Amino acid sequence: MGAQLRVYKRRIRSVTATKKITKAMEMISAARIGKAQRAVAASTPYADELTRAVTAVATRSNAKHPLTTENPNATRAAVLLITADRGLAGGYSSNAIKASMVLSERLRGEGKDVVTYIVGRKGLSYYTFRNLAVGQSWTGFSDKPSYGDAKAVAAELIEAFTAETGGVDEIHIVSTEFVSMLTQNAVEARLLPLKLDEVQRGEQSAKAEIFPLYDFEPSAEGVLDALLPRYVESRIYSALLQSAASEHAARRRAMKSATDNAGELIKSLTRLANSARQAEITQEISEIVGGANALADASRGSE
Repeated sequence: MGAQLRVYKRRIRSVTATKKITKAMEMISAARIGKAQRAVAASTPYADELTRAVTAVATRSNAKHPLTTENPNATRAAVLLITADRGLAGGYSSNAIKASMVLSERLRGEGKDVVTYIVGRKGLSYYTFRNLAVGQSWTGFSDKPSYGDAKAVAAELIEAFTAETGGVDEIHIVSTEFVSMLTQNAVEARLLPLKLDEVQRGEQSAKAEIFPLYDFEPSAEGVLDALLPRYVESRIYSALLQSAASEHAARRRAMKSATDNAGELIKSLTRLANSARQAEITQEISEIVGGANALADASRGSE
C-alpha cells in the first residue's frame, strides 16, 4: 500500500511541474498576442494605401504587366503555406495544412501542377515526412516575422512567377486569419495575377463618387514595376503577421486547456493518494488491534 502512495505522490509532483510549464507558456503567449496585434494594426495603413495605389494604376490605365495579366492557359501554380515553427498550438498548423491540401487538390483538378512553398517547420515536417515535393521553405520567424522575411519570400515567388521557363502562372497563399482570441480561421487567396474584379465592382456601385484623373510618371508600366513587388511583399507580410497573432492565440488557448486539465488531474490524483493513505492507516490500525488482541489472548492462555 505504501508503494502505491509513493506512485501517486510522484505523479502529482510530475503533473505539478508540467502545470507550471504550461501556465508559463500560456502567459508568454498572452503577452505576445498583444505585440502581434499591434504589429498588424501598424502595417494595415501602409498596406491599404499601397493597395489603393496599385489598383489606381491597374484600373486607370491600359498598361499590361506580367503581375496583373492572367494567363488563360495556366498550367502551373504555386501555393505559399504559412505554418508555425513550434508545436503546442492546438490545431493551428494542421488547419492551415488541411486548407493547403484542399486548395492543391482543386488546382490539380483544374489541370495545373502545384509547387508548394512553406513557411514554418511544422508544414515542412509534414511534407518531408510524406515525401512531398517542396519548392522552397523558410523557418525561424513564424512567431515574430519581420518585413525582411516577407521580402525574402516575395522575391522568391515573384522570381518564379516572372521566369520565362520553369516558372508558375499563379500564386496562391494559405494563412490563418486572426478573428478573435477564440477564433482563427485558415484562409486562402490568390496573390498573383492581381485580381481587380472586386475593386472594379466596388467602384461601379459607388455611382455618386467622382474619381480623380491620374498622370503616371515616367509611365504606367514603370509605376507598376515599382509598386507591384511592394504590394506582394505587403500582402505576404500581412499574412505572416495575422498568422503569428493566430499562432500565439492558439497556443495560449491550448496551454490554458492543458493547465486546466493538469489541475483536474492533480485533484484526482490527490483524492486517490488520500484514499490510499487512509487505507494504509486503516490497515496499520487493524494490524495494531489484531496484534493487541493476539497478545491479550496469549496472556489469558498462559494464566
